[in-house]
Amino acid sequence: MPIKIADGLSAKEKLHEEGIFTIDKGLALHQDIRPLRILILNLMPLKKPTELQLLRLLGDSPLQVEVDFCHTDSHESTHTDPSYLEENYYVFDEIKDNYYDGFIITGAPVEQIPFESVDYWPEMKTYFEWAKTHAFSTLHFCWGAQAALYYYYGIEKRLLPAKLFGIFEYQLTQKHHPLLRGFDDRYFIPQSRHTAINDIQVYNTPQLDILSRSVENGINIIGTPDHRRFFVLGHFEYDRRTLEEEYLRDKKKGLPIAVPKNYYPGDNDTKQPYFTWCSYAHLFYHNWLNIVYQETPYDLQAIAKVHPCAH
Repeated sequence: MPIKIADGLSAKEKLHEEGIFTIDKGLALHQDIRPLRILILNLMPLKKPTELQLLRLLGDSPLQVEVDFCHTDSHESTHTDPSYLEENYYVFDEIKDNYYDGFIITGAPVEQIPFESVDYWPEMKTYFEWAKTHAFSTLHFCWGAQAALYYYYGIEKRLLPAKLFGIFEYQLTQKHHPLLRGFDDRYFIPQSRHTAINDIQVYNTPQLDILSRSVENGINIIGTPDHRRFFVLGHFEYDRRTLEEEYLRDKKKGLPIAVPKNYYPGDNDTKQPYFTWCSYAHLFYHNWLNIVYQETPYDLQAIAKVHPCAH
């Protein structure tokens, strides 16, 4: 089924080139289908690549998906044209009365700053509270996951001795969880972060289920038993070249940056990087959309009456 997005999004043409069908709002109104409504809070400075990466995954579904994007109103973006945001993005006041089947909160390059010192932290807290009654299932990744774990459960983050950068393997701890249906016993996911959560605190939080982990790098995917919240410490959405772009950017700036691990054949950065997580990324988002489709009330306003996650 096609994915329904704003006509002005830069990702639309590229999605068409890749055979992912989009649909405009006028045509969608004439289809006798209630699409899954997904809201994405895009916290990344370069918003257009993140749009394309997420829409590529959400569009690979037999379900019709309607996607809205929003951005923080309390932080002025310096990497995206304000007119583009005005045309294609909402701010909180414009969506606060809406209800969504699913909500995605992205990462952000603020992980080395204390949560309370992030200039848009008060707005993040507003979104976290709003999600309890206006979105059935919320998917948080990377800094978005760290921030939500801290807000809801008091899980602290810590600075790593060195940046976790590359493609890393994790093992399933709940092999039959619907979010991981079809996964192998192990999978790969890109990492690009300087911080990690306190795993011991997660193990001691009964409201949280640990779905995957590794001995070397700790917990990767966490969920709540009612499927209302999922947390991914990593970037399934990254495409083949995303880590390379980050690596070359920092290298050009003269910053201390190592070759991404398990990424280039023989660690040779002149060769095409491996794309070892692609199938897992598509499967992960397919499974999440299926959970949302199966479990969200047909009347979205009924979400407010669903017993919220314990927290």
